[in-house]
Amino acid sequence: MPVTGGKPGRAALHLARAASLAPSPHNSQPWFFVEEGHDRAFEVHADAGRRMPLTDPAGRETVIACGAALFNVRTAVRHLGFHPLVDVLPEAADQHFLARVSFGAHAAPTDDEESPARALSLRHTHRGPFGPEPVTEALLAELRDRARAEGAVLQVLDVPEKVGLLARLVDTAERADRTDLWRAVELAHRVGPTGVPVGACRAHPDLTLPAGRDYIGLSRRYTVPQRRRGVGTGTVAVLCTPYDRRADWLLAGQALQRVLLNRPGTASWQPSTPSPSNGPSCARRCVGRSRRAGTRRRCCAWGALPTSARRRGARSTRC
Repeated sequence: MPVTGGKPGRAALHLARAASLAPSPHNSQPWFFVEEGHDRAFEVHADAGRRMPLTDPAGRETVIACGAALFNVRTAVRHLGFHPLVDVLPEAADQHFLARVSFGAHAAPTDDEESPARALSLRHTHRGPFGPEPVTEALLAELRDRARAEGAVLQVLDVPEKVGLLARLVDTAERADRTDLWRAVELAHRVGPTGVPVGACRAHPDLTLPAGRDYIGLSRRYTVPQRRRGVGTGTVAVLCTPYDRRADWLLAGQALQRVLLNRPGTASWQPSTPSPSNGPSCARRCVGRSRRAGTRRRCCAWGALPTSARRRGARSTRC
């Protein structure tokens, strides 16, 4: 939780703590924060030193993670009783300076605005199959509304053929990553006390559709029979943005986090590990030619946590 700019004020520390709870690629937390003045403004920067160059060569996942951190900052500012004023990409010459957040007019937050703040420490990623209970249409409608509020589109893949197509596209990309020795090494280095907990990686990544990340090389040890693949996949959805630019990556991160913070403490539905992006053509082929669904940013699945995960508490992790 690095904060620069002299001795940080109390508000800056509060915002930094909230921002650090955002999900990031393999818990790399590729950001740092700068305080302007004494609690006058708060800056979100991408930390190039924490980017995974082989897994994230274009820096897209890094910016998406910083977008999620930015949403947490906005949430924390609102929790303090102020409207957040956000300046996105304020300096064109500095591509790592992603946003500046300052304090606007004072107003007590509504219950709906406080809900994400209460959920910050409750959100966690479930890596593995879900239980058999279906996701309700009411919850899916809520998730769509949350994404729409940030300018994104959450497209639920309710046709098996589309889920199968997405699974094949993601599997192709995932298998290419698994056969690349240096990418596998880079990923393995993110497992441990400062990365993804070992206990969160024990489910075989090929049990679900699309396939998950293979953190500890389970796919090289044994193969999941075809009849077992896809059991407990849950409801698959694709988060889309209008374009594929840096500002859209930042928007995708904010929309993703707004969706992920939707009542995690009161509902047993938890999003699975977001799958790697496979380019604009993947989105067009899976969700059709929707006017605003131009590029796929994130693929998530929702479902009920299995009973065993509920018993052991399923501690919070950041993806």
